[in-house]
Amino acid sequence: MSSILTNNSATAALSTLRNINSNLESTQGRISTGLKITSGKDNAAYFSISETMNAESNMYKAIDESLTLRQNAVATARLGAETVSDIAEKMVERVAFAQGSLGDSAALADIQGELTELASQMETTIDQATFNGRSLVKGTATETVVTGINRTGATLDTTTFTFDQQDLGAIHTAMSALDVTAPADADAMKAVLVAAETQLQTALGSATALGIAEKSIETQKGFLSELTNRIDAGVGSMVDADMEEEAARLQSLQVQQQLATQSLSIANQAPQAILSLFR
Repeated sequence: MSSILTNNSATAALSTLRNINSNLESTQGRISTGLKITSGKDNAAYFSISETMNAESNMYKAIDESLTLRQNAVATARLGAETVSDIAEKMVERVAFAQGSLGDSAALADIQGELTELASQMETTIDQATFNGRSLVKGTATETVVTGINRTGATLDTTTFTFDQQDLGAIHTAMSALDVTAPADADAMKAVLVAAETQLQTALGSATALGIAEKSIETQKGFLSELTNRIDAGVGSMVDADMEEEAARLQSLQVQQQLATQSLSIANQAPQAILSLFR
């Protein structure tokens, strides 16, 4: 039956065209943004998961930046400790040399002058071993470093590791007190050497401890970098648009749009045929 009031063919063609236009708009949106999921209406589960993972990735990146500052501070302290160790080693050498100069006051005075100068260099090194105004070589406090986050369900916690500051100032005080001019016999001079060697070993231990802490931070930074890459890749696999697929779909929908437009035009012309019945 033909009707001039209801054009079922045109209605069907219009519905098809609207559906094609909607799909075309979605495809163009995915192409322009590069994303197939931009809100919860696209895929609620994927959107929720991807947003949570994005937040975690951003937190890891922020922690990595914080670790960079800590690593630089520890590296500066380690350099200071290693330099103090080098100076302490030179002082031990001079005290060892003094063992054979017992009784030669002039030689011992010269050696003592060298020790005083080396102690001054050590003090300067300790004072300058700071990063961003912070020193890790003038105390014994325990440092806590946040290394990451740990999510269990809806519960979020942080992971940490600790290391101790190194009191290089105490080493300097002890080394500054060395006096090769005071001993009256070989045993007393030997005691000065033992004291110097003890402080050298302490300095080496401080440099080693700081080196271990720096390596731990460096390892964690490498892990966080790889972890954030994996998380970002995982998020991308869920929400990124397949551009080759979208390009093919765009061309297909454009052809469908043209055909649907022509179909609607033909359907709208059909009632004109009814006029021939009245001629």
